[in-house]
Order: sequence, then C-alpha cells, then structure tokens
Amino acid sequence: MLIVMEKGSTEEQIQAAVNTIEKRGYTARPIPGGDRVSIGILHNKGSVDAAHFLGLDGVKEVIPVTKPYKLVSRELQKENTRIKVGDAVFGNGSLPVIAGPCAVESREQILSIARSVKKAGAKLFRGGAFKPRTSPYSFQGLGEEGLQYLAHAREETGLPIVTEVMDVENFDIVEEYADVVQIGTRNMQNFSLLRRAGKSRRPVVLKRGMSAMLQEWLMAAEYIMEEGNPNVILCERGVRTFVRHSRNTLDLSVVPAAKKESHLPVIVDPSHASGVRDQVVPLACACAALGADGIMIEVHNNPDEALSDGAQSLYPKQFADVMEKINAIHAIVGQK
Repeated sequence: MLIVMEKGSTEEQIQAAVNTIEKRGYTARPIPGGDRVSIGILHNKGSVDAAHFLGLDGVKEVIPVTKPYKLVSRELQKENTRIKVGDAVFGNGSLPVIAGPCAVESREQILSIARSVKKAGAKLFRGGAFKPRTSPYSFQGLGEEGLQYLAHAREETGLPIVTEVMDVENFDIVEEYADVVQIGTRNMQNFSLLRRAGKSRRPVVLKRGMSAMLQEWLMAAEYIMEEGNPNVILCERGVRTFVRHSRNTLDLSVVPAAKKESHLPVIVDPSHASGVRDQVVPLACACAALGADGIMIEVHNNPDEALSDGAQSLYPKQFADVMEKINAIHAIVGQK
C-alpha cells in the first residue's frame, strides 16, 4: 500500500504517518517525489485497512499496490529513478555507455583500453577482477590485484569503475574499489548476495538471469531495495533459447516492458547477448533506438589474445565507430 502525502506536508505530519504505520507492525518506507512525499507500507501479511491512515493530517490518498514487487514498481513510484555516477546519469533520457574488457589481465592492458574508451566517449569503465566461468579450468580473474589495476585506470582517466562481485565473502573488498557493483546473471537469485548489495552504499547493476522471467528479475531487484539501497540499474544481457547463431538471444522486448513495470533504469549488454563481435554493433544500435537507459559493451585492445570472451569484444576502433552511430541514433529518436 502507498500513502500519498499532500503537497507541502510538514516533516511532523510525515513522521506521524510513519509512526502510525510502524505501530501496526508494518515497515514504513518514505519515498521523496517531485512535489510530494509518498510512504510505502511493507511487510504486511495481508490487506491493509486504508481507513487507519486516511484521517491523518497531511494524507492526500491511500493507494493499494497490487504487484508482488513493491519498491521497484511504478505503482509505488511513478517518476523514473535517476542514478548519477561520475558524469553519467542513468534514467534521465541520456544514453551513458559502460565499456571495457571482460576480464582484467594486466595493468598495461587495463590502462590502454581505459584510455581508448574514454577518448571515444564512454562514461564508465568495466572490467572483471573476479570471474564466474562455466569451466573451473578457465581464467578466474586476478582478484584484488585486478581491482588495484582498475583503480589505477580510474585515477588516470577519471572514469568510474564497474566490476562484478561473486559472493558475500568478497563484497567488502569489491565495494572498497568499485564505484558501481555488478551482480552477474548467474547470481541474480543469490538472495544472500542480493541482501548484502542492499546494504551497500554503491549503485548496483543487476543482470537478468539467463532464464529469468521479468517478474523474477524485478523481484531480485526488490531484495536489494528492501534492504535500503534504492540505486539499482537493471541490465538485460540475453536469455537462453534454442538458437545457435549467437550465444544467447537479446530480448529487446523486455526493455519497454521493464520500464513500464518499474521506475528503475534499464540498460542493455549486447556483448554477452550475442557472444559474436559482428553482432554487437547492430544490436547496440538497436538498443539506442529502443530507448534504453544505457549500454554496456566489451572492448579489448587485442581480442585474439584475450583471456575471457575475446570473440565478443570490439577492437577500440570498432568501439569508436559504434559510439558515433549510437549517439546519432539516440539524437534522432528524440532522447535527451
């Protein structure tokens, strides 16, 4: 349920409403809006009687929330959530691009790629220090050494860092170095990890599970927000289907569907969706035309020698070319 306060309601009136909610055993979650404050009622085991709150000073109306996900729903918050990281804003109609290699391999490699994607217009730099791989014999990442290399790249280029966390045990160290924490597709329903991310002070990129329905994806985001972290960025990265011409199938239809259901920004990762370099560029262009809130693209200075996902990584020159294309498309379709 959502309690909508009157315009100009005082802090005392808002606090009185919060106290009334909590006295009845529920959790109150104030949600500041453009011109008024709303208060979400959480942890109710059944229906809530609106009459308990309609008579309170400053209360305009009480609205039932029908979705199983409350905090991520547009029923609870109609305005888009805007998440600012460095010079980028996700959710304001712009199209920030996150770019970098799948895995951190060396200091020189990271600095070289960071310089090139910065020059081409990327707003954030990505790189994996801890790598969840299908095979236990594949390169698993450099760990804290890799995080240190990412920090060096940030110092030189000014680009905020996005990197993946794999488990609760390593969350503290990843949080220490990263500007944005990524939860990968294999961990979308790792509920202990989601709850730890909800206690973080960092924005979280939540990738969709490879077989997850939209509702399951949004419920995973609910776990993070319920713990108190409102800065969640949803990332579509392709789902598992029967096709063999690409690694996964990029579900572009889920972007407008997710934006209709949720106020959270939705970005797209065409690199992991396709797994094939020559598909990344047209898919990235489609994302720009679709109205996505950002794009994540893998770039490597020497893809043929990459220790992880070289086949889907763009060369720096290709990345510069695709940046020109997606910016032109984004301008044509009327985004900010």
